[in-house]
Amino acid sequence: MRNVSDSFHDSRQLVSTLLKLSVDAGRFLVLSLRPSPALAAEVLFLRKQLALYEERQIKPMRATNAIRLAMLWLSCWFDWRPALRIVKPETFTRWHRQGFHLFWRWKSKPGRPALPKDLRALIRRMALENPTWGQERIANELLLKLGLRVSPRTVRKYMPRYCVGSPGKHRQSQRWSTFIRNHAKGIIACDFCVAITATFRMLYVFVIIEHKSRRLLHVKVTSHPTAERTTQQFREAIPADHRYRILIHDRDSIFSKQVDQRVRHMGLHVIKAPVRPPVANAICERVIGTMRRECLDFMIPLNTTHLYGILTEWVAPYNEGRPHMSLGPGIPRSISLLPMPRQPHRHRMATGQRVVARPVMGGLHHKYGLEKRAA
Repeated sequence: MRNVSDSFHDSRQLVSTLLKLSVDAGRFLVLSLRPSPALAAEVLFLRKQLALYEERQIKPMRATNAIRLAMLWLSCWFDWRPALRIVKPETFTRWHRQGFHLFWRWKSKPGRPALPKDLRALIRRMALENPTWGQERIANELLLKLGLRVSPRTVRKYMPRYCVGSPGKHRQSQRWSTFIRNHAKGIIACDFCVAITATFRMLYVFVIIEHKSRRLLHVKVTSHPTAERTTQQFREAIPADHRYRILIHDRDSIFSKQVDQRVRHMGLHVIKAPVRPPVANAICERVIGTMRRECLDFMIPLNTTHLYGILTEWVAPYNEGRPHMSLGPGIPRSISLLPMPRQPHRHRMATGQRVVARPVMGGLHHKYGLEKRAA
């Protein structure tokens, strides 16, 4: 707050000085139009009054910056030494020297010129996206890949402070988000949820999801979940040549020691979530919540077959058409296969195209796409 008030005070003082200088410049222009005898008489008249002022030995008011600048500018038009009375000639010369220093500082702008704004932003982006890179690596990357010649010391100047270590060293650890992304490829999670039929019968839905792509690998419905059936679901969902390494599930009694042992024989390391912490298996808990909000809350299943058909119809658009913010946004299964449409303007579609909506689950949801207009 103090810095803001000081800046406001300096700006106010600068504006006041400029206004006073403008007034003095206007007066000088008016006086320039007057005849010389009249101007000489007025100058003599002012000197007489100044002599009376000096005789009374009254201390003059301190000169402001505007008065100093005006006097320095007027001194260029005549011999100022006989007319100077309020200060000594040495003081007036010092004013001139200080004004010259300020003018030269403003004109010279000491130091090297700053890098272009886009290049500075690029250096910060490279430092943030690659925490293990140092200043030498970023400078070489700019030179060899982009043809931009920037010294490592200049790169260090524009890197974020927490990305800059000791000279010659770089950060040895990776970010936690980078660690999660690198290991999410080999992580899958599973859980059970409950659905109630029209006859108030309780059915169990078994869900397996992949962390990296948010793709639902397997959804199955059963009325009596047992260890044998759960093991069979793992065999159906996980192929023999899989690349998964970790399986996360809670401490439900269905996941018995026999189930975990057979899962380990499939090449997976089992991690059990702690007691009553849904955050430990957050991705699987979230997809179950999405399943309820987008599907089960609007449907009344009749039996196991009906519920399985409903979920099968919902899983297909979930994997192939539903955008996920955690993916950038992206689509779990086909984001790398479907090219993103490009429009000539961000708010207008290209001519000859129209939006087509295709209903999903009887119109509960819709899929949207572009197609060419009929001629």
